[in-house]
Amino acid sequence: MTITHFTAQAFRNITRGELSPCPGVNVIFGENGQGKTNLLEAMWLFTGCRSFRSTDNRELIQHANADTNSPATQLSTQFISNAREQTASIDITRRRALTLNGFAQETPRRMLGVFPAVAFTPATLALAQGSPAERRRFLDVALSMLTPAYAVRLSKYLKALAQRNALLRQPNPNLELLATWDETLSHHAAQLTAARASYLQQLIPAAQDFYTGISAGREQLGIEIHCTGHDFAKSRQSDLRRQMTTVGPHRDDLILTLNGRPLRDFGSQGQQRSAALALKLAEAAVLRDTTGETPVALLDDVLSELDARRQTDLLRYLDGWQVFLTCCEPSHTLHGSAGRVFCVRNGEISPQ
Repeated sequence: MTITHFTAQAFRNITRGELSPCPGVNVIFGENGQGKTNLLEAMWLFTGCRSFRSTDNRELIQHANADTNSPATQLSTQFISNAREQTASIDITRRRALTLNGFAQETPRRMLGVFPAVAFTPATLALAQGSPAERRRFLDVALSMLTPAYAVRLSKYLKALAQRNALLRQPNPNLELLATWDETLSHHAAQLTAARASYLQQLIPAAQDFYTGISAGREQLGIEIHCTGHDFAKSRQSDLRRQMTTVGPHRDDLILTLNGRPLRDFGSQGQQRSAALALKLAEAAVLRDTTGETPVALLDDVLSELDARRQTDLLRYLDGWQVFLTCCEPSHTLHGSAGRVFCVRNGEISPQ
């Protein structure tokens, strides 16, 4: 998978910018607040997933055009995937409208599996420290990229979950209707749980191998999924009292340990970042090995969060991949590696 050309218009602070990247390391530098992250975010939208920063499409539109109903924000890309040259464009108003190879698509999710990418951000480096919701999102995004049907199933589950929770909050819930939602949720939950378990059989050994390399074998990373189950009928009485659904995939967590002890409580900041880095590298490796496509790596201000050794490890593991990395100063970043450098200033992109 290689991006050959990319254009963004009226996206956040980018009035119009374009770049023709190289197949290797592409450095995007500039001071804070100039639009570096915006550019990577725009690229990420072509994966078919939501933004890694916002759930509201209106926040993506340049402020001067935010109140119009026309497609004020337009993104387009040329890329090589599945052994052929392809084109795609996204128009954003209150929704995202996708065109792939000249044909309008029903949903941006059509890009899942077509435009594989993995995003490394300071937020993902906090996977070990963050809430269970962040680790669930990590699993859900990785699985959606790998298996588009998973994203469809997850969407159905979350819609049914919202209906059940709304019913639980009513003064006198209809128990027959509640039983119907229990059955629907149980069906979707069983499929999601099975998909996560199958995926983790690939992810866990890959992440452990990466962590062993990063830590020079000094510690052993443990990873397991904590499932709350999906017997919604059994939890019904408790859920009625609490007015919320207390079991299901939306309550599961990924438990990380180091030498058998909880990483969140006993791991140093460096160890926690190494574990998160190992998870993301494993995500990328599983995606590559399963689909045969090497995903694009989007590194948003990640190197500044890592010490010199971890920076070297990350770039070494991504050798041969197309990489886009943002930084404030490029001189120390490439370490002599061949690549292309772009400057972002006030939302304008220029090659150096």
